[in-house]
Amino acid sequence: MSDLSASTSNRPEFTKEEPPEGSLLLAIKKAASRLSDWFVIQTTAVKLLIIAFAMLIPITGIYSVVLLQKQAAVAEQVRLMGGGKPGEGAWSLNEQLPVVFGAGSVLSFLENNPIERITVIYKPLMWNVSDRFVLVESGGRQHAFYPSDMETKIFADKAVHAGWGGKLSFVPRAELSPSSIAMIERLDQRFEGSRPQSEKDAWKAGVSGVLSASLTLGLLGFLFFQLRGQHKSLKFIEPANVQGSIGDLVGMDDIKSEVAQIKDQYQRRAEYAEYGINKPFNVMFSGPAGTGKTKLASYLAKELNLPILFHSAVNLETGYVGGGASTLNRILSMAKRRKRCIVFLDEAQDLFMKRGGHRKFDDDTQNMLLAVLDGVRTKSDAEIIWIVASNFNSESMQMDEAMLRRFQMKVDFRLPNKEERAAIIGHYLSQRAEKVLPDLDLRHIVEITEGRSPADLETIVNQAGISAVQAGEMIGTETLMQAAERVMVGNVNTNTTKERERDRRIIAIHEWGHFLVDFEQERKRCGGDWDRILGDMKTLKISLKANPRNNALGFVFHKQGANLLKTKGDIEHDVRVLLGGMANEELFFGEEGTTNGAHNDITRVTRLLHHAVGEMGMYRKTRLNFGALATEGGGGRNVDEETRSIMEAQSERLYGETKQLLARLKPLTEHLAGKLMEAGEMSLQEALAEIRNFEAACLSFNNRVGLVQQPV
Repeated sequence: MSDLSASTSNRPEFTKEEPPEGSLLLAIKKAASRLSDWFVIQTTAVKLLIIAFAMLIPITGIYSVVLLQKQAAVAEQVRLMGGGKPGEGAWSLNEQLPVVFGAGSVLSFLENNPIERITVIYKPLMWNVSDRFVLVESGGRQHAFYPSDMETKIFADKAVHAGWGGKLSFVPRAELSPSSIAMIERLDQRFEGSRPQSEKDAWKAGVSGVLSASLTLGLLGFLFFQLRGQHKSLKFIEPANVQGSIGDLVGMDDIKSEVAQIKDQYQRRAEYAEYGINKPFNVMFSGPAGTGKTKLASYLAKELNLPILFHSAVNLETGYVGGGASTLNRILSMAKRRKRCIVFLDEAQDLFMKRGGHRKFDDDTQNMLLAVLDGVRTKSDAEIIWIVASNFNSESMQMDEAMLRRFQMKVDFRLPNKEERAAIIGHYLSQRAEKVLPDLDLRHIVEITEGRSPADLETIVNQAGISAVQAGEMIGTETLMQAAERVMVGNVNTNTTKERERDRRIIAIHEWGHFLVDFEQERKRCGGDWDRILGDMKTLKISLKANPRNNALGFVFHKQGANLLKTKGDIEHDVRVLLGGMANEELFFGEEGTTNGAHNDITRVTRLLHHAVGEMGMYRKTRLNFGALATEGGGGRNVDEETRSIMEAQSERLYGETKQLLARLKPLTEHLAGKLMEAGEMSLQEALAEIRNFEAACLSFNNRVGLVQQPV
């Protein structure tokens, strides 16, 4: 690629002046470009069919025009036979004279017989073609003739100089009297088999014209629907149409530096080729959804001033052999026509999986993509940048090695950290600064959005704006928190449990079980510092509102933990918190009174313990990952008897510890459950205030009655 790079690295980009936006020339240029893109991706059979239709349109049109011109010329000759000026009173037939069929030709009859009057009866046919009878009065009779095209031409030429030329008159057939029309209709039957060629060709001209118009309309309609469908699926976006710039991506400095390298290598590819770096520009974007892969690709296209085609790799899964490969071929054909462009394939994680699966069409698509991304390139497609984006997780999925080798550069996207989340939220709020209250405290919103993508943060700010508009107020801290709850938890409601007092009490007891287990751990860790507890606890709100998103009759809104690595103690604490709901139900309602509301909690406990025992080797003498031995493609994990027994033993131990802890806090739970049922929901600050008030009241009561307060 070095020779190509050397010849193009310093050339100006798109120096040709573009037509102004909205002009007719620009619209025609765009339409022609889309038509060319559509045509180049069609099969040979479709191309030949389109060419045949396109050739038939002018052929049938020209044939129709030639016939019409010929008919018009004949009609003009008829009109000129009498000098174009019929005599006075000549617009009627002499109905007193009998009509007989003329013998021989009309010209011979005119030369050999005395002539009193010549009447030409004409009727306009299709497109100026005339149907004409010639009635010659001679010897007390009217002799009827129907001249041929040649006779009509000679008749017209001689009428200018012949003596009988002044005896010509023209009568429109439509203005004849009923009796004259009846006579002409009888003549029509007589001359049915001897019509001149000009009249016989009239229907051919009409049919040819209709056929040409039908082909034109049909082809235009076909192209319209085809281009409209292509506009939705395969369409290059010009760099001028990309909104925003790479500076709009806040908090992605490390990722933007990777993209800057791609830009530098593309613009200075001749210099890089001198160092042997001449691989194709195949780039892999990988990372969680919503981290800006699509935006960054569009901004890169704008930076390089290249058109970009967006296509989802999901659309390559057609379900039949060769379907995805055919689509890739069409994309490649369009890209080759552009020569210098970017092709962006999104959601391509399935294309990175190892080949050899049971679905043949998947392997065909992957093989085609491997061929497209191959290092052996022709000159026509050497400057195409292929960006393949995916949410591929290399920890849980194994990538095809051949596919991995095709990419020159790999950019790993990540979720934003705390400082970056604050910057992103601030950036989106600055876009609507006039509707935002000053001096917003973003600490809580930043903390609860741990593990959320930039797209999620934008959704939260947009939801805050919607709520502010509906309430007729400015965007504040409380508005943002409510928007975060709406986005992260879902649209909750009180109608599900409003009139069900028993269910509301069970839910309240259950949710306080989760909360108090976590609270006791945080109080112990913070040494009783209530300010630290308020800042460090994950729980932000406890609610009795139903959540349709996960079919929960209540929920605890909490923030994600900041620690990426979990210790054995952290895992055990998480298990205790999850078991706290069912443990509290058993304490208050007995073992027979526990409900299925803890189904989701038990499922998560099972997964945590399997991860700890089966995958991390905890509670074993050896550190082995038995989960890795599960059969590939199996419907579930294979749990051996030893792992199962260890998981059950640890679950029983942790459940007992949780139940013992909550038994000591049963009076506090009773108090908090009553307050929660009255309010419907309580924030962390309100919950801590109720706990402090309750403990203060208990301490005062104990002091009055002389009881000794047990140390916490």
